[in-house]
Amino acid sequence: MKKKRKKASTLDDYVKAAKRGSRQAEQELLGPGFHSFHKVHQSKKTYTRKEKHKRDFT
Repeated sequence: MKKKRKKASTLDDYVKAAKRGSRQAEQELLGPGFHSFHKVHQSKKTYTRKEKHKRDFT
């Protein structure tokens, strides 16, 4: 039987492993699912239908 040669790790393999590790660490910290980190600040004047955001104009 011939021995299989190990494939040398490339930069792509390193990046893929780093992304996978980062993703797993984020899920352990914040839980499963998507979590955005940079949210745009909404103006008070932005229209929304939610009751908690409606202002009383009287």
